[in-house]
Amino acid sequence: MDLLAAVDVIRAPLSETLSRLSAAIAGAIPHQAVAELSNCSFAPFKFRGEAPVTITDIATLRPRLPDRGAWQGRAVMAGADVPVIVLVSDVSTPSALLVLLRTDDTPVADEVLAPAVALWDVVTAHMEGLRNEAVPATLAVSRAAAAARAVAISDLGDAYGASLTALLGVLRDHGVDDVAARSRSVDLAVTALVELRSRADLDRAQTEERAGEAFERLAESLRRVLRGRDVRLDLGTPGAEEGADRIVPTEISATAAAVVRSAVHAMLDDQGGVGRVHIGWKIIGAVLRATVRDDGPGTLSCGSLDRRRVPERLGPLGGKVEVDAVPGWGATVTIEVPLGPPESPREDPLTVLGARELEVLGRLARGRRNRDIAGELHISESTVKFHVAKILEKLGVGSRGEAAALAHEWGAAR
Repeated sequence: MDLLAAVDVIRAPLSETLSRLSAAIAGAIPHQAVAELSNCSFAPFKFRGEAPVTITDIATLRPRLPDRGAWQGRAVMAGADVPVIVLVSDVSTPSALLVLLRTDDTPVADEVLAPAVALWDVVTAHMEGLRNEAVPATLAVSRAAAAARAVAISDLGDAYGASLTALLGVLRDHGVDDVAARSRSVDLAVTALVELRSRADLDRAQTEERAGEAFERLAESLRRVLRGRDVRLDLGTPGAEEGADRIVPTEISATAAAVVRSAVHAMLDDQGGVGRVHIGWKIIGAVLRATVRDDGPGTLSCGSLDRRRVPERLGPLGGKVEVDAVPGWGATVTIEVPLGPPESPREDPLTVLGARELEVLGRLARGRRNRDIAGELHISESTVKFHVAKILEKLGVGSRGEAAALAHEWGAAR
């Protein structure tokens, strides 16, 4: 494993990242399947292999793992006791896990594990950056991967149904007396409740966070942005009255934070003489409001934010941004993002497309010919033609140009 392996993984489409990562590690650590549990808002759990490993199988490993590094041993996966190696990256919070299901339990040397952990750190940092920046193209591809969350929710329902079935089986068993039946039923119910709550808490932790915690992450990222610049950062840290303890969807807080960073970059790069930047962050009713205020020349325009794709980021969430610049007095950017969907949301037409179709559409929207698309995606030109035909059919359009227009409008053209 070397830097070229990391480049190959990072350059891969999101739908292929886990497969490329598995291939990069396989030479040093042979394995039959791989699973990922990360901080991705849209698809926290991903799996490649034949055994039906679940998100709960992976989550139960956390108490046995280090804060960062590698752990090897045996664990129950898909109902079977198998040898595994878990790579743990502390780049994200909670830590990201990469679980390799092995065919044998021969110990792997530390000098082999160390590069694998480093590669996982690099990939996690890359994915964390995409999540924090809320890039529209990333969101578009993630729609296809969001089925993983649906699987997790279905898993909860299956577990609930299985628990009820087991309880009914005990209660209907005429060969068991009342005392034994009650005892077994209580044991089953307690075990089921613990497991269900664990799964629900895990799903919630991957998709929601407190507004105050989101602001702390934003503040840390801004400190890195301003490092080396002669600019003072003033933070209006939210308290209870500003909604610091309110739970917000991570896609909302991540998008708002990304727009704040874009506004700061616009103030510093498109103006001169900025010596101080103040950041505000509060929840008012059902809206997350962030403000960015500087002491610069007051020449900031909406065009500066348009060039950084701010409207693209806020549009799908029903958010808005306003710029108030007063020459000689500075500029203020106000960002508002609803905590729920817009009252009359437009249905995203791209949700009907699969991951590969989104990849083809993105390249089509950038003016690529079928031959070029085939070369970039390592598929045949006839396969590309098939995908293009299905895209036009699913989107209900009659030409590549119309499909490209939708891709640009809904952020899948990058």
